[in-house]
Amino acid sequence: MRMNTVLSIIMSICLTLSFSSCRTQIKKTDEPYTAPAQTEIAATISPSERVNPYKPTDTKPKLQIEVNGEVLYAVFENNSSADAFIELLKQGSVTVAMHDYGNFEKVGDLGHTLPRNDTEITTEPGDVILYQGNQITIYYDVNTWSFTRLAKIENITQAELKEVLGDGNVSVTFSLYNR
Repeated sequence: MRMNTVLSIIMSICLTLSFSSCRTQIKKTDEPYTAPAQTEIAATISPSERVNPYKPTDTKPKLQIEVNGEVLYAVFENNSSADAFIELLKQGSVTVAMHDYGNFEKVGDLGHTLPRNDTEITTEPGDVILYQGNQITIYYDVNTWSFTRLAKIENITQAELKEVLGDGNVSVTFSLYNR
């Protein structure tokens, strides 16, 4: 009988030790709950200062190009030439008589001189380029030279662009499109 009692005591001690090691300690305090620091920072920003991640923050207008009854849209480059072109277009639309050159572009006299930011580039179909500060071109093929990129036409293939521009001379109207 003694053996059973000793075994019972040993088992009780083992069980007590195993349960006590699994127990989590909860620290009780009388201090009030404090929110994490990021909540405090967010609370100090007024609603007008918060940025809506679903709303575009780019307020720069797009370039609207009307040619042969079609309307194309281009995104302006980030340079002083594009900024000067935007300022020019804020005064009103600019219509340019353009002609084919070299089987890769339509080119025409802008009628104004813009600042140049020429760099050696290879154009792509849809590039709107400033050449010599007063010529504007719309590329429908590739060419490498020292140019200033003003804008890039969006969502159009080379074949579609060639079709819109057509053969020979065209009248192209450039204006601002504010989204």
